[in-house]
Amino acid sequence: MQNEEGQLVDLYIPRKCSATNQLIMAKDHAAVQINIGHLDEHGVYTRDFSTYALSGFIRAQVYIFLM
Repeated sequence: MQNEEGQLVDLYIPRKCSATNQLIMAKDHAAVQINIGHLDEHGVYTRDFSTYALSGFIRAQVYIFLM
């Protein structure tokens, strides 16, 4: 929902898991959001970034895979 100035005023904005494209529920306390910075050809940060959201289920699967 937006107010008269066009700003978002929702109390909770649901996120989607970047790996499974499923909604991350509010009670998923193991979910994380990660920002990955972009670098130029010299390895210097360009002030751009990509945001990835991972659900707790995906984090658990990756943890088991790496063990």
